Amino acid sequence: MTATVNEASDLTVGEPSRIASRRLIGVDVARGIALIGLVAIHILPSWNETTGEASVSWILFSGHSAALFALLAGVGLGLGTGGNTAHRGRRMTAGRLALAVRAVLVGLAGLAVATVMPVENPPAYGILLYYAVFFLLSIPFLHLSVKALCLWATGFAVLSPVLMQQFQDLLPEMASYNPTFTDVVTEPVGLLSQLLVTGVYPALPYMTYMLIGLAVGRLDLHSGDAAPRLLAAGVTLAAGAKLTSALLLYGAGGYDRLLASPGMDEHTLWEVLVWGPEVLPNDTVWWLAISTPHTNTPLAIMFSLGVGLAVLGACLLIPRKAELVLAPLAAMGSMTFTLYTVHLLVLALQVHYDLPALWFILHLLAAAIFALAWRKAFGQGPLERIVSTSAKGARTLVMRTPTPATAQG
Repeated sequence: MTATVNEASDLTVGEPSRIASRRLIGVDVARGIALIGLVAIHILPSWNETTGEASVSWILFSGHSAALFALLAGVGLGLGTGGNTAHRGRRMTAGRLALAVRAVLVGLAGLAVATVMPVENPPAYGILLYYAVFFLLSIPFLHLSVKALCLWATGFAVLSPVLMQQFQDLLPEMASYNPTFTDVVTEPVGLLSQLLVTGVYPALPYMTYMLIGLAVGRLDLHSGDAAPRLLAAGVTLAAGAKLTSALLLYGAGGYDRLLASPGMDEHTLWEVLVWGPEVLPNDTVWWLAISTPHTNTPLAIMFSLGVGLAVLGACLLIPRKAELVLAPLAAMGSMTFTLYTVHLLVLALQVHYDLPALWFILHLLAAAIFALAWRKAFGQGPLERIVSTSAKGARTLVMRTPTPATAQG
């Protein structure tokens, strides 16, 4: 990768797009992979109708794509607020305000998209509104060191699942699968609970990915050993999570404890271990030993985080000769806000159920062609430009506001 930190810092949602040679191409490629994963989960079957086993797309992408998106969002925040030398003083204040503006606009987009989604059995659970909350919660952490960020991330990974399991019965039910403007007014408490704890992408455990991503963005990603270390760390973390889960379940008796849970039999437990429960049961702490995607247990978080770090590390190792081949994927990754939003709007038409494989291919082809053409003609994606312009205005407002000493002459 040839970009400098300052040149490649605009990698958050809506930040200015740079020409390929001036970007961290690997980050765009990784983001493109995350987008493909979400599209696959939304369109392709989650199980094999003949065998009943989980499908390849489910095994590869379920939970991991969303985690990778959050991880890369954190990387973008780190790069966009100074890279390995975090901004200080007024520049950091300006960055915080810009991020707040960005969060509001992304959240409004998520609410708007939800208004066209079917209320019952929606074709997808949008992540945009959750994403906005991730951004808001990240604001107080922008100035921290890599070590402090990792410590906070560990705290979120360990404590959030415990709190979610123990207090779920005390919290209101989800406002809706895809919250709308109406839910903001009529069910504010339920919506807040959903966004933080009970929803599909609850912010408390997902802050682990955001903060680790922010820590990665504080590293020198252009050094020769950064990418191999991320790859190695990711593989180690993912393998360690799966091994620990297996030891707890099948070596320490956790499986039998779970099997003894009320209403549980071997088939039901098998389904839970493959696809996860709708809500993580709280009848025993042994549920925290599973690593099934989307369960948001400590080990599930560790596994998805490890996968995300490994993917990012591998993408940062992409040689220059391969960048042309991966240009469509990188272009998609440079405007995921636009492409993901359009993807959800198309899904809302509900015309993809009979031919999922065909619609999956059509979604990806359309996204790649549009991204390449738009990027060549205009640079930033359309929604990215709107958000970037607004955030830049907020940043400029802070930077140009005179300090009290200046105002007094």
